[in-house]
Amino acid sequence: MWIGWLEFDVLLGDVHSLKEKRSVVRPLVAELQRRFTVSAAETGSRDLHRRAGIGMSVVSGDRAHVVEVLDAAERLVAARPEIMLLSARRGLVHSDD
Repeated sequence: MWIGWLEFDVLLGDVHSLKEKRSVVRPLVAELQRRFTVSAAETGSRDLHRRAGIGMSVVSGDRAHVVEVLDAAERLVAARPEIMLLSARRGLVHSDD
């Protein structure tokens, strides 16, 4: 079994409150979950209104599938016009490791 994860650090555009932040982050998390069938959540910078940490993970029996999903998810987040992707940290492990 292969387990892969991504941690995104994003800067939000024209956001002035935590309520506005939620209106940007929640749809992005939902889209990651829907399009790629992954676990995703806001995981960092929860008290800052212009920054967000978003984590996602995927499990598969095939390493190539995990890498493909991680690549596609990173492209999706980077392409969103309302946010700036500052960094994306990635991990990939096999269950025997």
